[in-house]
Amino acid sequence: MQKKFILNLLITFSFIALSFAYFVEFVLGHEPCNLCKIERIPYIGSIILISFFIFTNKWEKIILSIILLLFIFGSVTSIYHVGIEQGIISESLLCELGLNTNIQNSDDLLKSLKKTPISCKDVTFRIFGLSLATFNAFLSIVISYILLKLIIKKWIKLTKKL
Repeated sequence: MQKKFILNLLITFSFIALSFAYFVEFVLGHEPCNLCKIERIPYIGSIILISFFIFTNKWEKIILSIILLLFIFGSVTSIYHVGIEQGIISESLLCELGLNTNIQNSDDLLKSLKKTPISCKDVTFRIFGLSLATFNAFLSIVISYILLKLIIKKWIKLTKKL
C-alpha cells in the first residue's frame, strides 16, 4: 500500500473512531471510564501529527514513529482494559482518578462523595457482544502492524540507496 493512502486512511479512520466514541458518550449517554478516555489519545495524536505532516511534508520518519508508539501504547492500554473487564486484572488507581477535584468547601466534598467513578470493569456499551475496549485493542494492534511495516519498508528503501 502507498504511504499517502495509508496516512489518509488512518486520519479518516481516527476521525471516525473519535466521532463514534463521542457519539456514544454524548448522544447515547454512556459515560466513559478513565481508561476509555486514555484509549482515545492515539487517535487524537494521529490526527494532529498526520495533519502536520500533510501541511509541512517534514519529519516523516519521526512522525510515523511517534504515531506507531502511540498505537502501541493504545494496544497495551486496551489489552489492559479488556483484562480488567474480564476480571483477569484487578482495577488500578487509574480507574479512580479524577475524583475529589476542585473541593473548596464542605458542600463540594459532599457532592464529590456522592459521585461514584465509572468503573473500568463495567462495560456499558457493546457491539456484537464485544466492548469498545476489545474493538480498540484489535484495531490498535492492526494499525501498529501496518505502521511498523510502513516504517520497515521505508528503512529498507533508505538502506538500499546507501
